Amino acid sequence: MAKADHIKKLVASYGRSQDFRAAALRIIDEAAHQGKKPFADSLRKILDANVSPDYQVASQPRLTSLASQVDPSTTLVDEINVSRGLRDIVLSPDTQALIEGIIEERRRSEELRRHRLPLSTRILFAGPPGCGKTLCAEVLARELSLPLFSARIDVIVSSFLGETASNLRRLFDFASRRPCILFLDEFDALARTRADTTEHNELRRVVNSLLHMVERFRGPGLVVAATNLPQFLDEAIWRRFDDVVSFDPPEEREIALLLSRQFANFPVHFDVESMSQKLKGMSYADIERVCFDAIKKAVLKRRKSVSETEFASALRKEMRRKGLTSLVKM
Repeated sequence: MAKADHIKKLVASYGRSQDFRAAALRIIDEAAHQGKKPFADSLRKILDANVSPDYQVASQPRLTSLASQVDPSTTLVDEINVSRGLRDIVLSPDTQALIEGIIEERRRSEELRRHRLPLSTRILFAGPPGCGKTLCAEVLARELSLPLFSARIDVIVSSFLGETASNLRRLFDFASRRPCILFLDEFDALARTRADTTEHNELRRVVNSLLHMVERFRGPGLVVAATNLPQFLDEAIWRRFDDVVSFDPPEEREIALLLSRQFANFPVHFDVESMSQKLKGMSYADIERVCFDAIKKAVLKRRKSVSETEFASALRKEMRRKGLTSLVKM
């Protein structure tokens, strides 16, 4: 059952759609955490169908691409379909607390504004590949009911003098006007340290412009930058972000929880805990791939459960894959 104070806030916020939505989402999250996932999912569908965020009005066209809003000749972003929320992720306790704190702050933004407190609008995700950075950008979009746009770095970075800074300016202008989450993946490609003497002077000018744009951004949504190579970021860029969230490979607790979730609807006939010892050092994405492959092997054999043999085979396949990947990097 929802806590009494959550129900009071829900009733008290009637008529204020954003506050009502925030209170309802807290009740839904609580139900999901109590194991009532079907009930939580049905409540979320009802909420999404009947209570839209304040920025979504009937007369406003749906955001489809930056090209139609800013520069018809250039596509600078891809819109990402959002489907996963907080209940779908496994993170370390510290990282989970930071993500939940960002969500709570945005949901209670009016309360903070009444106290003249600034909102966090610029977030930096740092950590190795496959550890949840892109997924957490999706989670933020889902939980805050905001569209998610991923910047196309290959298009933004131009070989023409001055064009990259111009593209970045259009990108930040867009995010400043529209409630959304702008996701800057591979951020080190844009914010590479200016101390590197091998870099062209034009890139240094781009970094200077980027520092200014990030610092000035106060949009209605969030700018979320992500990097697998934090050591290559310019030293000055770190101070421009309101929050920095570190992502690490899963420890034993996270591995066990991830395995239990992956096999929730497909039982296993082996000791999951003993197998989890063999997954140490892998990323979340690696472990998910092992689980999916083991389940596929069982399905193709028309089995209704995963055997230890099938899981071990999937694990060997992933280890071979990682071995080939390491050879490519050499």
